[in-house]
Amino acid sequence: MKDHLSKGEIRKDAVQNVVEAAADTVGQVTTIITGAVRQLAGVLGGFATEVFEIKDAARQAAEDDERDVEA
Repeated sequence: MKDHLSKGEIRKDAVQNVVEAAADTVGQVTTIITGAVRQLAGVLGGFATEVFEIKDAARQAAEDDERDVEA
């Protein structure tokens, strides 16, 4: 004997499948965005480190120039 599904059961299954697919998609997009934010933070942190190093090198060069002028 064949099982007969009602229209309501078919609709419920379809909605369930759509919700599961949407949840999977949201999870994948969230993972992608999280990885991108992590990479962006790393790149910006590296840039900030370079800026601090350049600033320190410029300060050191200015001090060295002052010493040369005084000597």
